[in-house]
Amino acid sequence: MIGRLAARTGWALAAVAVAAWLALAEAFWLPLRAGAVPVPLSVVAAVAGNLLLVPLAHRLSGSRAVAVLPGVVWLVVALGATVQRPEGDLVLTGGGATGAVGLAFLVCGVLAAAFAVGRVLAAPVRSRPAAPSTG
Repeated sequence: MIGRLAARTGWALAAVAVAAWLALAEAFWLPLRAGAVPVPLSVVAAVAGNLLLVPLAHRLSGSRAVAVLPGVVWLVVALGATVQRPEGDLVLTGGGATGAVGLAFLVCGVLAAAFAVGRVLAAPVRSRPAAPSTG
């Protein structure tokens, strides 16, 4: 029992760390351009990352609660990029082509996370094998 709890805690910490890292990297890719043309690499990475990380966390941990964590952490970090710091720094801006890519990043990333979490939560619960009787 304690071993299973420790394993789930480990997988939960790993899922949180990977989701936070992905959201940070994607947020800093938002202003990526090829010349004057914005390259929405962060949007593609947000969708792919959320669609892959949520079921992977579920499969590795066996816990639905752990599977929800990457989507929640991604959303918290991505929304944190929209808040202006006291120094005036802002990662996710709201104007022009970069603003459009930023909005697509938020909307598509959240929709991908919600879809992945919904698939995990809607899946039937796997039954645990019964403990062998000693009698």
